[in-house]
Amino acid sequence: MPYIDGFVAAVPTANKQKFIDHANLGDPVFIEQGATRVVECWEDDVSDGKVTDFRRTVQAKADESVVFSWIEWPDKATRDVGMKKMMDDPRMTPEVNPMPFDGKRLIYGGFVPTVTLGPEGAPSSYVDGFILAAPADGKGAFTDFAATFDAIFMEYGAARIIEAWGDDVPRGTQTDFFRAVQATESENVAFSWIEWPDKASRDAGTRKVMEDPRMDPANQGDTPMPFDGQRMVYGGFMPVVDLRA
Repeated sequence: MPYIDGFVAAVPTANKQKFIDHANLGDPVFIEQGATRVVECWEDDVSDGKVTDFRRTVQAKADESVVFSWIEWPDKATRDVGMKKMMDDPRMTPEVNPMPFDGKRLIYGGFVPTVTLGPEGAPSSYVDGFILAAPADGKGAFTDFAATFDAIFMEYGAARIIEAWGDDVPRGTQTDFFRAVQATESENVAFSWIEWPDKASRDAGTRKVMEDPRMDPANQGDTPMPFDGQRMVYGGFMPVVDLRA
């Protein structure tokens, strides 16, 4: 079963090219160790929220931008072995490839895809990223809900959608995925994204989705949303690195 490592970081806006260079040096090592794809996305349409938002997830400062990234692996076993080898690879040391951002505020974790729509090789140049908290025993309800409504996004031009359930998500001392969405002890976190051919398709597609009567809660019967939408974090990003095996 495929496996996902998800990341969110705050990077000084002035360091955008340094970040891209850093990723282009380090990300190929993930591919060497068995990853099938590595994507790094730079903030484009990330707004402030009332309860949570992407900037708060990583305590981003006024002069920093948010990066939303993921690594796709063929399975968890390959990921575990690959990550261990990564830690021992001299190309990943700070001396060889220093981080152009504050690693202490980086949030990361391992996730199992529960919904996958669209082909792996679909061309995309825009990404909507999401993080949310759902009841830990509500994986099935989350999956069913996502599959139903993600299909509408696909109808309106989305190229690929992944919904992934928290599996190996560590608690951090300063930031982590749980704090990002104010998850309670009885909740798990999900990491998801929608890929679009381009931003114009995303803007037009999202508008059509919002106007679709199937998205109206009044037309959804007695089925409740299986997570707290007020604590969902979301935003639009431009891929700056996209490596594939």
